[in-house]
Amino acid sequence: MYHTIIFAGNLGRDPEMRYTPAGQAVTSFSVAVNDSYTSSTGERVPRTIWFRVSVWGKQAEIANQYLKKGSKVLVEGRLVVDASTGGPRIWNRQDGTPGASFEVSARTIRFLSSRAETETLESMTDLGELGELDSGGEEEIPF
Repeated sequence: MYHTIIFAGNLGRDPEMRYTPAGQAVTSFSVAVNDSYTSSTGERVPRTIWFRVSVWGKQAEIANQYLKKGSKVLVEGRLVVDASTGGPRIWNRQDGTPGASFEVSARTIRFLSSRAETETLESMTDLGELGELDSGGEEEIPF
């Protein structure tokens, strides 16, 4: 059997890289995908879907080097399911409401931001001007 997921969005924070005990690099980051739907009243309702992404090996090192908060990426990979539920990882927020996270092990990452956009994002991040990227609820994700 085979499954794959492909999505494009913006990094919610800078990537974090670490090494396994065997010495393999792994980089983790979150990606926000903006979406909208039409409600039963005909109103357009915006929403943000968050994915937690893990990248391995040489791609992990490259992602850690070039990606920054706000970078646009396209991710192709496979969903990593919760062993106990077979679905997304379910957890409780600090306010007691339930939450779920979609976790993806990436096979391929494509950088969609140009070098100039990345430099602009870095300068805007330094100035604290990327507030709209934070409004998707990343503070609710427990990692």
